[in-house]
Amino acid sequence: MRQAVERMERHSFAAVPLVDEQGCYAGTITEGDLLWKLKNSPGLDLNGMEKIMLKDIATHATNRPVRIDARIVDLLTVASGQNFVPVVDDQEIFIGIVRRREIIEYCAELIKEKEAGRL
Repeated sequence: MRQAVERMERHSFAAVPLVDEQGCYAGTITEGDLLWKLKNSPGLDLNGMEKIMLKDIATHATNRPVRIDARIVDLLTVASGQNFVPVVDDQEIFIGIVRRREIIEYCAELIKEKEAGRL
């Protein structure tokens, strides 16, 4: 838990994907999940946080993944309700994420190109 908190702080992430031992996407943990664990664990300090495994923390966010061959419209649909979209391959192995901001920027660029072609 402590490593997760420190990495999230260092990179200014509010949520990160979780990957299991086989490399499959296993869910998302958020700052809120970590805060609830702290709140519900009286006396928990930094040393104690080192002993808590992420798998033992209840998660509340469900970031639906997409497959590597997803279309942009699929990404848009999923990203409308979550800050990032996990991407998995055909065996559900985690490949990475696409941030909502990147999807919006891509779509904005397509719109600009289309409008420039009409002028």
